[in-house]
Amino acid sequence: MKHLPKVLHLIDDTTAGGVMRVLDFLRSDSAMAQTADHKVKSVKRGTILGNLGPADVIVSHLAVSWRSLPALVGLRASHPRTPLVHVEHSYTEGFMTHNVPSHRRFKTLLKLAYSFFDWIVCVSNGQANWMVSNRLVHTDKLSTIQSCVDLSAFRALPAPTGPARVFGAIGRLDHQKGFDTLIKAFRQCSDPDIQLHIIGEGAEEPALKALAGNDRRIVFRGFQSDPVTAIANVDVVLMPSRWEAYGLVAVEALAAGRRLLCHDVDGLSDHAQHGGVMMETGNIKELSALIAREAKDGSQLKEGSIVRTTQQLENRFRDCWQYMLREVGV
Repeated sequence: MKHLPKVLHLIDDTTAGGVMRVLDFLRSDSAMAQTADHKVKSVKRGTILGNLGPADVIVSHLAVSWRSLPALVGLRASHPRTPLVHVEHSYTEGFMTHNVPSHRRFKTLLKLAYSFFDWIVCVSNGQANWMVSNRLVHTDKLSTIQSCVDLSAFRALPAPTGPARVFGAIGRLDHQKGFDTLIKAFRQCSDPDIQLHIIGEGAEEPALKALAGNDRRIVFRGFQSDPVTAIANVDVVLMPSRWEAYGLVAVEALAAGRRLLCHDVDGLSDHAQHGGVMMETGNIKELSALIAREAKDGSQLKEGSIVRTTQQLENRFRDCWQYMLREVGV
């Protein structure tokens, strides 16, 4: 039997979401299984990690903070000869702009944290450009692997026909996602026959419902565990995020032949080359106009190259992971 290298993935947040779905794809994909044995281990955030047992490479999907820094020191000390890789799922230029009072201190944290790893993986070109321009990591140990999942079920969905009637926003109801901006823009549209479906749950729900007021066109659908079903019921997907490392919903929407409107920020900018329509961040007037245009004109993408391109994204994801593992000596 052929010996496959063991890749141990560390995660400190198992909440249902994009990171867990990407890890599930790594573990279950038949092509990936031919080149490595991917295992996932959940650890408590900030816990000092001892020896984790035999592994040919350890991949961190852990949250980086000053508080968790001792855990990274412990990880390096406990595995001095094991290649360590960190995948940055969270931090971007947009995150820093909206959340960090002292940019210098924040960048010092990231440079220090990343120094404990042999390789750093960005999940988008936008994120990688930010890291390089701020000299957070040396380019010799940096890769970009755009997040992906099995998109076949999305490609199998029937295409919307005619002008868009149902607009969808999918994700946590959090300040990050910019759904407040979306609701304001949608309410400026006078078309009585369109709907905005907000799919997700989170702390911002009461505030968002207050913004929606008595507009019956705005429907809160709650959390939906099946992302395929969520996208199947909308014609257009909107992503007005204030910051976003990549935006897995975007590739899922494009694979399903749905129009994608998203802010031109961080990793969301990566989706322009695959058919995403970019819009200025926070521009309510422009967003409202785009919604009105989609409702009037509509668009069909199902038979176009955009849907076919998403299959290439799956293959690129596999190839990039295999290349990165070779680079770290696995």
